[in-house]
Amino acid sequence: MALLKKAFVGLFMVFHTCTWGAWAVMEVNMEDRVEVFRKDTAQITCMFKSADGLGGVMIQWVYVAPPSTERHRIYYQDSTMHIVEKGTLFSDRISVNDTGATGEQRELVLTIRDVTLNDALDFICVVQGLTDGTDEGLTQLKVFETPAFPSIERVHTGISVTNEFPSKIGSCEAKNGFPRPNITWYRDNTPLQNIANEVNMLSLVTMEASGMYSVKSDLSMMVTKEDKDSEFYCEVTYLVPGGTRMTETPRINITVYFPTTSISVWVESPKGDVKEGDTVELQCRGDGNPQPPLSFYHGDEEKTADSNGVLVLKGASRADSGTYKCESWDFDTDVQTMGNTTLMVNYLDPAVVEPETRTLSLGEGMTATCNALSSLHTKAAWFKDGQQVHKGHTLTLKNAMFDTAGTYVCVITVPSIESMETSDTLRLFVQGPPEIREPQNTPIEEHLEKTVNLSCHARGYPVPSISWSSSDAQVLKSVSHKATEDAIHSVVSVKVTSDITAFCNASNDHGSEAVSFSIKAIKLTTKPASTTTTSTTSSTSTATEGSGVIIAVIIICILLLAILGSVLYFLYKKGKICGRSGKQDLTKEKNNKDNIVVEMKSDNTEEAVLLGVNGDKKLPSDQSNEYLDVQK
Repeated sequence: MALLKKAFVGLFMVFHTCTWGAWAVMEVNMEDRVEVFRKDTAQITCMFKSADGLGGVMIQWVYVAPPSTERHRIYYQDSTMHIVEKGTLFSDRISVNDTGATGEQRELVLTIRDVTLNDALDFICVVQGLTDGTDEGLTQLKVFETPAFPSIERVHTGISVTNEFPSKIGSCEAKNGFPRPNITWYRDNTPLQNIANEVNMLSLVTMEASGMYSVKSDLSMMVTKEDKDSEFYCEVTYLVPGGTRMTETPRINITVYFPTTSISVWVESPKGDVKEGDTVELQCRGDGNPQPPLSFYHGDEEKTADSNGVLVLKGASRADSGTYKCESWDFDTDVQTMGNTTLMVNYLDPAVVEPETRTLSLGEGMTATCNALSSLHTKAAWFKDGQQVHKGHTLTLKNAMFDTAGTYVCVITVPSIESMETSDTLRLFVQGPPEIREPQNTPIEEHLEKTVNLSCHARGYPVPSISWSSSDAQVLKSVSHKATEDAIHSVVSVKVTSDITAFCNASNDHGSEAVSFSIKAIKLTTKPASTTTTSTTSSTSTATEGSGVIIAVIIICILLLAILGSVLYFLYKKGKICGRSGKQDLTKEKNNKDNIVVEMKSDNTEEAVLLGVNGDKKLPSDQSNEYLDVQK
């Protein structure tokens, strides 16, 4: 096979040489470069023009790894065979396809699957015709890999502006890119350039075992005080098929150390005016970093602040007012710095009312004052029974009456501070004879045997005393007695037995007063009752509607007792009882009294009597006496 191939090639070359001048020239065209991502598929096109047609040409694909010029064939094709060379980098990953012809124009496409970084080579297509000679073209295969997202790390220690040499700011790294990515440092959106003794950017490039590149860049620079607010970041640029891409890292800040040049002191809380009793926080802050040791002074007295430069005054008083100084000492620069502020602790002393207690006579007047020492403007208002009666520090009362008496509360406030207020009281008494609250003029009506409660309220100073009496010259005893500083209230209970008038008598050192309560007794109303007759006598009973049942029961009991007495008496006369021998004689002597009549009468009281034959009325007690006489 190899021998035939060589013979064919030799014959082809001889024939080509002999006919060179008579035929057209071979022309091969290829793209300058083909770009793909790693692991993608690359397609390299070889376009040629030959009058011999595809069957009359010999085609070879070779590659060259610059800077070497040595060629390595990976594919061969002629009119009789298509061969992929074995034992090359591409033996199992390439194929060549004819995409068709347009006239004398032919296209062959070399397809490389699963492209690797090592495939970044120069690929040459060699086409040799039978009559039009030989030509070749070259395409560079470019392979790309996007690097991983870049990382940035700042230094965690502070950087002093007094350092003599550039200090490291941070590191930025982009890993596993191909070709090699580039790193650019930025400060506040401005790219940084290497400046001797000021800015230094050092990059380290590493080729990984995979053939990809990792780039690490360290930034060192001289910092200034303004860099405490600067933002640093990296921009990573890398090539991709057809162009360039860029990725930015997150932004970082650095800690910059610089000396203190000024100190600020202020009242952190409370906001606004300070009053006695507040917890006050004074804060001291220098403009340097880190903060130097700070010391507070109030006058010549040193105050203890916490590590953050905060001085706390709990339960502040007016003595805490004044100027507070804060001092710092920077050991690096040996410079002392001081600041100060003024604290005003407002106060409001307890209110004082003059006089505190006063006694007036009816019709008299007076003036009271109310004041409180304060560091701010104050206002005063007077209240009585929860109602405001006057505004101002002076209260004037005229023509005093009992209603004028009472407790007056003076409240002093500081308008500029809502919660500042104080108060004091004036206790006012108005002396005079008692005044009794008039009772109702309408007489009080109540049923007999019922109880009526009467109340009497008297005002006056000194506090009056109350006594009760009635129209029947009885002294009534109160069941309730309540007294205040200028009034008294008394209650009595009166049992209604008839029409009566009760008197409330109030008196003190200045006089007395009395009122009366008229009570009208309501009598029970009567109704006719049914008549009950035993023998020839009828008994009629009347009772009030409310007591009818009870009266009827009483009448029936009395009637039964009367009948029982009559029966016993009759038996006694007949000698049927007691076993006496003389009872027959007695019976005969009394035979004119055999007929007994019982009569019941009622005239608002119930009475039972026994009537003899002669019409003699005998009470039950007389009957009993007669019974006893007979026994004797």
